[in-house]
Amino acid sequence: MFVCAEPWPYAARVIANTETDADVAVAAALAGAVVVRALFGSVLARFDKSGGDFATTADLEAEKAVIRVIRAARPADAVTGEESGRDDAGGAQRRWLVDPLCGTLNFAAGSMLAAVNVALLAGPGITAAASADPFSGEVFWTDGNRACVRSDGADTALAPTPGTQLVDVNLDPPFPNAPGFRAARLLADEAFTARFRPRVVSTTLALAWVAAGRRAAYVTDGHLLDSVHFAAGIALCRAAGCTVTGIHGQPLHTGAGGLVAAADSQTHAVLLEMIGDQALPHR
Repeated sequence: MFVCAEPWPYAARVIANTETDADVAVAAALAGAVVVRALFGSVLARFDKSGGDFATTADLEAEKAVIRVIRAARPADAVTGEESGRDDAGGAQRRWLVDPLCGTLNFAAGSMLAAVNVALLAGPGITAAASADPFSGEVFWTDGNRACVRSDGADTALAPTPGTQLVDVNLDPPFPNAPGFRAARLLADEAFTARFRPRVVSTTLALAWVAAGRRAAYVTDGHLLDSVHFAAGIALCRAAGCTVTGIHGQPLHTGAGGLVAAADSQTHAVLLEMIGDQALPHR
């Protein structure tokens, strides 16, 4: 039975509650979220990466907290962390994908738009995942069948709906399908603005919001197979019943890649038509 008596337990208190893989995912995401929230607003060291990206002390410390929970609960499993890299763990068949602070640039700028993402890759796909919001106290989770949000100790099933008409568009590089497709061009498309209202939060927490009915859709370019950034959010959307494909409607992680995750098939179809229009001569 998945139980979490309070929204922000310390890691030592949640490690014991790891009966299922979904329990582990949520416990690990919570442990990372404790660190992220505690360090918000403090002066943090920055560690440069390629392409102008960087990590902070919060990224590193949150990842340590996440991995500590996973190691205690599933010592035989492998882990890939955004900051620490890949640990093969003797050829383990199960691998945890960890993004300890999705939204580092937001966090470093004092914006409370970030998530801690944890997903288990086992066999053909993701079988458990969690995305914790360090600031709202919510944890979105799936065991591969159910998709729920936990808040104040209670679970509520995720129910995607396009009603908000809000579509998040990821404008961060890389853009492997440019110039044929650029997510930013949707923002200037009159058909898009006539139907939707764009949002750019720059964290894959937006995928959890699609699953929860707070966003109508999410669009991004990129090759996202086994991505520590996207695995948890995609799993949440799939388990919640969203329509999820690559940017041209192809099976996810094939062909051109990219991602269109929509609350319903109609919204998905409309976005695919707009994306397809970018390739036309008049575009």
